[in-house]
Amino acid sequence: MSAVIALGCGLVGRFVIERLLENGHKVVVLDLNIPEDLKANEGIDARQGDVFENINQISPKSVVINMLPGRIGDKVRPVLLKAGHHVVDLAFTAEDPQQHHLLAVQNNAVLLWDVGIAPGMSNMLAKKASEMLGHLDTVTIKVGGNPTHPDSEWSYMAPFSPSDVIEEYTRPARIKLDNEICEVPAITDRHMIQVDGYGEMEAFLTDGLRSVLTTIPASTMKEYTVRWPGHIDKWLNESKSLEEDELLNAWKFDPSRQEFTWLEVVAKSAQQQKRWVVQDNGRNGDGSMARTTGLVTAACALQFIENGPLDGCGLSPGVHPPEALNERAIDAIIEMMEQHGVQFSED
Repeated sequence: MSAVIALGCGLVGRFVIERLLENGHKVVVLDLNIPEDLKANEGIDARQGDVFENINQISPKSVVINMLPGRIGDKVRPVLLKAGHHVVDLAFTAEDPQQHHLLAVQNNAVLLWDVGIAPGMSNMLAKKASEMLGHLDTVTIKVGGNPTHPDSEWSYMAPFSPSDVIEEYTRPARIKLDNEICEVPAITDRHMIQVDGYGEMEAFLTDGLRSVLTTIPASTMKEYTVRWPGHIDKWLNESKSLEEDELLNAWKFDPSRQEFTWLEVVAKSAQQQKRWVVQDNGRNGDGSMARTTGLVTAACALQFIENGPLDGCGLSPGVHPPEALNERAIDAIIEMMEQHGVQFSED
């Protein structure tokens, strides 16, 4: 059995690698810094150093998981596709991976992108709604990973690359209104919502819809990030006076602090509605966002490894968003998440 290639071993990357090891797969890990305990694991081939220097040394036509920060995640894609790799891609980038579609087709490669909780699982649930209800009048996605209790500072800690969070707050949000795709500033349409079990939180527009803007037939679509009240006011008041390193330190993830991830997908069509809530509170020392994101990524990778991206997942050579997966693959991904304790409710 060929080893799986993991690019990146941060909070989420490490979680994904551990799930692959649990399923009996050997993993080649490429990163600038690899923890000593991962290096010591007999199932891991650790190749520490510059990813771009090491990437040409991996076996051609491998299954590769791109878990690099967004700022460099796009640069590695054409290299991987030219080598004919099948790529499960978690790198959240401003660049649209679809620009590499022809390159993937020419090299008989597959790249499945946005394989996280949102985007990712949110896309898959929107596809389920579309298949159940037909053309949708509205799709509303709300998602957030936050401490269980607010504090007097940011009431937040970044469960993945903090630089990606900063881009989330600054990148214009693409939404759909009355069948027209448009751009609006991030952090607009702010409003309070009730999150079951936690109380009042604040939702605001961010650029998370991405591929579903064109793949899911719906008249109006919006995605909101959810934070504790006061977090965004503090960002608007202080972020310009802070160096990025200061923000990264202030948002540093504290594994001893209780936290949760909450996703809601609501789709409406005529008199019908579907609503899913996905929630997790972490387990066994793994944070909820690492778990919910990482389980989607790991499950997609396992589908590629064990069933194949073509016949098993219903994909063709090229670049595809998560909603392109077939029903069997999507149901298997949800099943794996539930087996690991992630809560799904549907009504």
